Amino acid sequence: MDNKTNILMQRYDLGRLLGQGNFAKVYYGRNLATGQSVAIKIIDKEKILKVGLINQTKREISVMALIKHPNVLQLYEVMATKTKIYFVLEYAKGGELFNKVAKGKLKEDIARKYFQQLITAVDFCHSRGVYHRDLKPENLLLDENGNLKVSDFGLSALAESRRQDGLLHTTCGTPAYVAPEVISRKGYDGAKADIWSCGVILFVLLAGYLPFHESNLMDMYRKISKAEYKCPNWFPPEVRRLLSRILDPSPYTRISIAKIMENTWFRKGLDQRDLRASIEDKGKNPLNADIAFDLNECCSGPSSETKLEVPKPTNFNAFDIISLSTGFDLSGLFVRNDQKEEVQFISKKSAPSLISKIEEIARRLKLKVMKNEGGVMKLEQPNDCRNGTVSIDVEIFEITLSFHLVEVRKSSGDTLDYLKVLQQNLKPALTEIVWAWQGEQQQ
Repeated sequence: MDNKTNILMQRYDLGRLLGQGNFAKVYYGRNLATGQSVAIKIIDKEKILKVGLINQTKREISVMALIKHPNVLQLYEVMATKTKIYFVLEYAKGGELFNKVAKGKLKEDIARKYFQQLITAVDFCHSRGVYHRDLKPENLLLDENGNLKVSDFGLSALAESRRQDGLLHTTCGTPAYVAPEVISRKGYDGAKADIWSCGVILFVLLAGYLPFHESNLMDMYRKISKAEYKCPNWFPPEVRRLLSRILDPSPYTRISIAKIMENTWFRKGLDQRDLRASIEDKGKNPLNADIAFDLNECCSGPSSETKLEVPKPTNFNAFDIISLSTGFDLSGLFVRNDQKEEVQFISKKSAPSLISKIEEIARRLKLKVMKNEGGVMKLEQPNDCRNGTVSIDVEIFEITLSFHLVEVRKSSGDTLDYLKVLQQNLKPALTEIVWAWQGEQQQ
C-alpha cells in the first residue's frame, strides 16, 4: 500500500498481504464498524488500463454481485480512488482447497463433501446464466468452518456471451481442467464444460493427482479429447461409474448436474438444507444484460476517493475501462515446457485476417503453406536448410473477440535451422500483425 495509514477510506483496517498476481494484491481487512473480517483485493488501475482488460473486469464484478450463494465467495462492495480499485470480499480463512490436495489425496467422505458443495454452487451459477470456465482447486477457497467457496470469476461468461448458435467460443481456462470441446474451438456449452472441470476436480480430490497430465500440451490435449485416464485402485466402483459419465468426451452424452445430484454416491451425507436453499432461490434477481459502469464519473471529480456500494443485481453496472496497450501476457493459459522452440504473440486482428496475413507472409518468405484437420497451419522451409526440411506449426487461440494468441512452434527439423528461420525471417515479417510478444519486455 502507498498510503501512510492502514485505514482504507475510513471503513477498513488493512492487515497482512494474503496473495498477489500481475494486476492485483489481496490483503486481510477488518470492517471498523462491525469488526467483520474481509479480504480486500486492490487492483492497480494504471496496469488494468494499459492491458485493456475491459470485458474481464466487467465480468468479474457483475457476476460476483449477481451470485449470492453460501458456497460462492461474496463481493460486499467496490470502491475506487484515482489510482486503485478495491474489491471488498468475503474472507476465506481456510485458504485454497489446492493446499489440502497438495498434501495428498483426501478421505472419501471429505472429498464428497467438497464435491457436493461445488456442484450445488455451480448449479446455482448456471441457474443465473453464469458459467465459471476456470474451475480448479486453486479457485476453490475454504472458510473457517471448512466450507467451500467458489472464487475468481475473471474468466466466467454470462449467458448473453453466447453466439447465435447458442454456444460459447472463447478458449480459456487451465489446460488440465479444460473440457475437450473447449480445446476444439468449435463452440461449447458453458454448463457442460463446467461439469467436466468438476469431474477433474473430483478425481484430484480422491487421487491426489491429475487424471490428465503430460509435459507436452498437445499430448495432454489428445488424452483429454479421448478421455484417456486411469482411476487408482482405491476408487470405489460407484465413483468410477460417476466419473465415466462426467468425464465423457462428448458434451451431448455427458451427465447433467441434475443427474449428478440424483447419484447415490453423491447424495450420501448431503446436507439437504443447503440443497433446498440453492434450489428455492433460483429465479430471483433476473440477470441484467446491460452492464456498464462509468469509472470516470467516480474518479474524475474533486474527491480523491469514492465508495461504490454494490447495488442490486438488476441495476448493477461494471467498470467501463477504455484503453489498450502492450504487455498482456496470456501465455500462462497455454504453457508448455519446451518454450525454447516456440514463440507466442497477441494480435488484435480477427482469426480470418490472421490466417490470410500469415499465408501472405509465408509466400513472401517462400515458405510452403499447408493446413491440417486440427486447425494448425503448417509452414515448411524448403530443403535449402543444412539438415533438411524445417516444419513450423502456427496455431491461433481465440482469447476474446478482440484478442487472439498465436503460437509458432517447430514441429520437425533441425532446431538451429528452425531458430534461424524464426529469428531472421519469420519474426521480423510477423511484426505487422503483432500487438505484443509474450514473455518479452515491452517498450
